[in-house]
Amino acid sequence: MANIPFIALLTSTGGGWVIYLLFALSILALAVIIERTVVINRQFRYETKILPPLMERLEEGPPENILKSLRPDSILYRIAKELVDHASKGYLSLERHLETRMSLERRYLAKRVVILGTLGNNAPFIGLLGTVLGVIRAFHDLGASAGQGPEVVMQGISEALVATAVGILVALPCVFFFNFLQTRIKDTLVDADRFGKQLIAVLEAENAGKKKE
Repeated sequence: MANIPFIALLTSTGGGWVIYLLFALSILALAVIIERTVVINRQFRYETKILPPLMERLEEGPPENILKSLRPDSILYRIAKELVDHASKGYLSLERHLETRMSLERRYLAKRVVILGTLGNNAPFIGLLGTVLGVIRAFHDLGASAGQGPEVVMQGISEALVATAVGILVALPCVFFFNFLQTRIKDTLVDADRFGKQLIAVLEAENAGKKKE
């Protein structure tokens, strides 16, 4: 029973605050979309540009030279450095280092993307909460204004439905960019993993040659 005053206070607001909450969440979503799109697209485009010629000359010289041709802030550079630094430890060790590095890069790329998924799933329900509270407030006003007719409740309901519309408008771009960024992350990591495995093969071949000597 202690919760009844809180519920009464919540319903008496009419849900108008929900619009401001959704507006704040939309700003958060926009910030995440811009920041993650820039970060992920930078890595994706760099890999798309450099990987074809890089894979062709991977076996032409010492693997250490690969580091000089890669951008230091790229995923490919971090993978190459991880593998070259542990080249002498054998194939199984290199595989484990590649798996660990790929997990770290996945975390780096997917950072804050979960916010978009969460808002995409829940923003319509937040808007629906505002609508429900607005409808409750509209019927309360109708009961308190005897003789004014259904126009009172109709106006209140139409205003309350705005919250649901805003919730859907916030959710749609969040869902779109969540799916888009997840696809870009997957493509970026697939290319990076392919590069890492090819580099492991080159390092193993180099180690085998040294053992024969």
